[in-house]
Amino acid sequence: MPSRDAWYDGWWGRDRNAGAPMEVEVFGTKKSAETRKALRFFGERRVKTHFVDLSQRPASIGELTRFAQKFGVSALVDRASPRFAALGLGTSHLSDTGWLEKLVEEPLLLRQPLVRSGSHIGIGCDETLWKEWLV
Repeated sequence: MPSRDAWYDGWWGRDRNAGAPMEVEVFGTKKSAETRKALRFFGERRVKTHFVDLSQRPASIGELTRFAQKFGVSALVDRASPRFAALGLGTSHLSDTGWLEKLVEEPLLLRQPLVRSGSHIGIGCDETLWKEWLV
């Protein structure tokens, strides 16, 4: 039978596959309610979290490409954001590369949060997905 400490570590965010404590990287802004939910979710489970404030340091094209390869570029764009409307992008027809470049220039166009943990990635507040990562 596993010790109490082994159970505790497994429950509170150890990645069983790697044997090391789980760490997540959350890309978002402090003003985003969804980003704050993500930080609170992982904080409550004592998962080490690295927060990247997109208003201070925009995501690189390489970082965004990982998310785009899995979900598509259109999933990264928050078409309901005030910044999207302010820039008048409703009728724009950009290529995927064009959108990635625009998202680097204007990080407030991104759906938030972007969450990464090892090979796991997610867009938006998806607690169901994050719970799967903890198992």
